[in-house]
Amino acid sequence: MPQERAELPASAQRVQGALGAAGLDARVIELAVAVRTAAQAAAALGVEVGQIAKSLVFRAAPSGRAVLVIAAGDRRVDEQRIAALVGESIQRATPEFVRENAGFAIGGVPPIGHARAMVTFVDRSLHRFGVLWAAGGTPHCVFPIAPAALLQVSGGTEVDVA
Repeated sequence: MPQERAELPASAQRVQGALGAAGLDARVIELAVAVRTAAQAAAALGVEVGQIAKSLVFRAAPSGRAVLVIAAGDRRVDEQRIAALVGESIQRATPEFVRENAGFAIGGVPPIGHARAMVTFVDRSLHRFGVLWAAGGTPHCVFPIAPAALLQVSGGTEVDVA
């Protein structure tokens, strides 16, 4: 249920620009309700929770590197597994760290178009679906994308995250 509006918010426009720059014709849409969680997004879109590609930012310690995990909405990220892949421990990032590195606020972090490059891992289980939905820069905005396209444009490494 996209909301009628003359133009998207600035952060969603940045995501739309990143999609275009990547050669994708996906369109960011704005929903009438905020969808800060995978369950909320799935309910608003009428899709399975697993079709929501959630972008989670972690902070590696001691390096302070930002680590992005793009996971299926019905999977819980095994932080120990991601830490092993990164080669150092990870911790949940603060809202300030997320905004500084992603350039977006928690609840609207997209899988692309970030302020800074991040080590990125993409959940292998996302291939269960033909179409995924990802955050589009705000808690009200999302966009559809195929799993193979998501892997390509994110520049991530495909792994089992759960």
